[in-house]
Amino acid sequence: MNTIHGCIYTFGNNIDTDQIYPGRYLELTEHAEIGQHAMEGADPTFHTRFAKGGVIVAGTNFGCGSSREHAVITLKNAGVAAVVAKSFARIFYRNCINLALPAIMIPELDEYRLADGDDIDINLFKGIIKSKGVSHNFPPLPGNILELIEKGGVFALYKS
Repeated sequence: MNTIHGCIYTFGNNIDTDQIYPGRYLELTEHAEIGQHAMEGADPTFHTRFAKGGVIVAGTNFGCGSSREHAVITLKNAGVAAVVAKSFARIFYRNCINLALPAIMIPELDEYRLADGDDIDINLFKGIIKSKGVSHNFPPLPGNILELIEKGGVFALYKS
């Protein structure tokens, strides 16, 4: 996975895990069914307009709230390729890495002018985001995190 290419879906600040995956669906066990409820608490139309491989771009404190892994599981199973945010809640960020969902933190994200519906290319290894013909650099993910993502997450890494 050198480059991620997808459509941008934007969200604001303080998107909590209950907005990412509402608690009323916690009894679901099938991952495909779980994925149908991604971002439902923040945007009830998300599942119907989302194209697999899309990238969520958000403000500060993305993934705050509960520490449950369901929030990341729903994003992965909806087909979200990456999440780019100004900042992440610590446990949500670690859950992303453990489950092989690239989480890219860029505090100066507002300067990138990434807009809902625009195409985006993200090179995780070089630390480059490109949208609307403009390239922006971000600190590349560390090697150990890239390895976890390439292997498919912490469980897959330990199985290999």
